Amino acid sequence: MRWRTWGRGWRGRTGFDKVDLYTRGTLYSLMWIAVLVQVLMSVTRPVRGAAPAALIALTILLAVAQGICGTTLAARGLARYLGQGTLDRRLVAVGAVSLVTNMAAVLALAACTGMREFPEPGYVLSACVVPFSCAFVLIVPGWVSMLQQATVSAAVSAAVGLLGGGGALVAVALLTTAFGGGVMAVTTRLSAWTLSVMWKLREAKDMEARLAVAEERLRFGRDMHDVLGRNLAVIALKGELAVELAQRGNPAAVDQMVEVMRIARASQQEVRDVVRGYREADLSTELAGARGVLRAAGIACAVEGDEGRPLPAPVQSALGWVVREAATNVLRHGDPRHCTIRLRASSDAVVLEVENDGAPRAGSEPGGSEPGGSGLAGLRERLRALDGSLDAGPAGNGLFRLTAEIPLPRTAAALVEERR
Repeated sequence: MRWRTWGRGWRGRTGFDKVDLYTRGTLYSLMWIAVLVQVLMSVTRPVRGAAPAALIALTILLAVAQGICGTTLAARGLARYLGQGTLDRRLVAVGAVSLVTNMAAVLALAACTGMREFPEPGYVLSACVVPFSCAFVLIVPGWVSMLQQATVSAAVSAAVGLLGGGGALVAVALLTTAFGGGVMAVTTRLSAWTLSVMWKLREAKDMEARLAVAEERLRFGRDMHDVLGRNLAVIALKGELAVELAQRGNPAAVDQMVEVMRIARASQQEVRDVVRGYREADLSTELAGARGVLRAAGIACAVEGDEGRPLPAPVQSALGWVVREAATNVLRHGDPRHCTIRLRASSDAVVLEVENDGAPRAGSEPGGSEPGGSGLAGLRERLRALDGSLDAGPAGNGLFRLTAEIPLPRTAAALVEERR
């Protein structure tokens, strides 16, 4: 049942999680295989020889202790290598002491058994080096690890020679310790590097997902601002007018409140469209709406130029949002009496201008948005997606002008020329 549960857990993991588990499992398994090799070689001929049982037991316990220490050190070192944690230097010192102690016990066991009677001392000593070397290479630069490998190999070969080993045993001890520890260290470092690349890729994908969510939130907030800005301004204006008419006893107040109710219902529907992702501004509709809303607010509005000229759908939608935002700003800022909307389409680009004679009120930004608002910033984002631009500012003689320009693709430009 446990194997089935583990199998389902493995199948349920992502590709990255499988690589992470495989890398860590392989690293820890190699350490404990080295410990197992040392234990098995320590209980073969030494047990049948003159070696004390206490020394054999001590060697086995030290091998297991070094495996535990090496696994812990490797886990902390890997976390540090991946930038996911810190490493206590005392743990490194404990690992080094466990290595020296374990190798001293193995050499003492070989001396008691007889260097020539001990089973392959070079291989046993190489197995002793593996747990610490695999962990140490994760926490120091490569050249430091190489220096550690060379130092340990030289010390081991010298100790074998001093304990009576011949030249062949010294050479075997030197080669096996240096080669075995070195190969394991290089393998561990490459595995950790591969895992770090996988971690960076995962972080990049997570960051991409977070940016996508943030971008969608900005888009949704921009659409809500563009959709509700003008309608709320009109509702506030008509509400004030209805209050004044009601205070005077004028029955026209009822008509104004009916208009407020109609605009509120239309706003509800537009909000639903935004939430569903179906909302697209239509240039002709927005021009007619801006004309009607501004005239209802007592502002003379004229639309000039190529109002009915066919344009690509993305261009029409972007310019529709510009008209909506511009009408909202005319209602919110200043006290204009006239507003002119000009639309010009050439073979290369389409230009929309919204000009009014009302100076912005104090506290309003020159661009026609409230301080901290996102109206013009949202329009610039929409136009930038089409390689367009947006300019807003005083035009002299008490006029304020907003200009949006969008280049036309060649196919659309040809269509405009044909319809002229």
